[in-house]
Amino acid sequence: MTRQPEGMNTSLTPVLKQRGRASVDFLVHFGRGSQAVRAQGDREIAAAVPDPSSLPDDLDERGRWMEDAMAASRPWRVSQAVGEWHSTMHGLIAREAFEEILPDLQPVIAHFQTNGPATLEPAAPDEAAPFYWQGVNFHRTAGGWDDHPLQGYIHGEIVHRRLVEAMFPGGIFLQRRAIAGMPPRDDYARILDMGASTGHFTAALQETYPSAQITGVDLSLRALEHAQRVANAHGWGWRLYQRPAERTGFAEASFDLVASYILLHELPAEAIRAVFAEAFRVLEPGGDMIMSDVTRYADMDKLGVWRADSGARYGGEPHWRESASLDLAEVARQAGFVDVNAVGLGPRAYPYVVQGRKPL
Repeated sequence: MTRQPEGMNTSLTPVLKQRGRASVDFLVHFGRGSQAVRAQGDREIAAAVPDPSSLPDDLDERGRWMEDAMAASRPWRVSQAVGEWHSTMHGLIAREAFEEILPDLQPVIAHFQTNGPATLEPAAPDEAAPFYWQGVNFHRTAGGWDDHPLQGYIHGEIVHRRLVEAMFPGGIFLQRRAIAGMPPRDDYARILDMGASTGHFTAALQETYPSAQITGVDLSLRALEHAQRVANAHGWGWRLYQRPAERTGFAEASFDLVASYILLHELPAEAIRAVFAEAFRVLEPGGDMIMSDVTRYADMDKLGVWRADSGARYGGEPHWRESASLDLAEVARQAGFVDVNAVGLGPRAYPYVVQGRKPL
């Protein structure tokens, strides 16, 4: 653990003030309180579509058909309005709650940004972000991942730990730890986390393989800055780089495990294929790959696909449809992986996990 100045608060965990806490709690309870309305809307959807196979094959046409069919359903319209409000406001409310506690957090944030074993290499000033990243406010985050200078903290510690975790108790972090433990070996020496973001999955990998040297790449500098703070607070020597997962710049055979958690739906199909090819390139012979992402459309009926697709469209996920339509196991095989296994976990086949090995 890094040594801190005596008397300094050493926790990165946010302690919200009354106004911010009330606003964040309202978001959580508003979501929970609308569950009965959503359930009634689901029953009316089921009544309107007794046979999902009869829905149009074309997804855009299917969406229009469903909107027409549900236009008279008050529960469905209310659910849509609630979802839209929540998507629009969650990031803004989290940011307001953060600004209220920033004076108290500033010393510990500054300390862990510069003190500790983790390193961070930003992209070169003339390095352009990939086309699919530019101008996109993923997850309806106002201004995108890097709009606020401390957006990584806001997203990692308030949006995820106070909002998402409250709606899915234990789920998002238990999933990360479960997937981190799925590769076939008990120990790895050099691990690459593709899409490290604020370090939640990176931490799960580190805790699962405590002796490993962890390297992480991501396109968001603000997210990586918070991952560096997290690593420094725990004394972990992560090596973080602002680079695209499909073009990491590392030498061939640099890692014995390459992993990602729920990254691929943020990418178009062309980039996903390139990510698998890059994972294959940087793995040593005999090394393992594990990638997780959202449920495949092929594993749902037409109604389930419509739900996922419309939710992604309104949730700020422009590449979801293209990504979720891919056969990731086949993509892995085309990249050269063998012993490929793909499985959807949980009752909704989420997360969807693909594993493979680079031949000796």
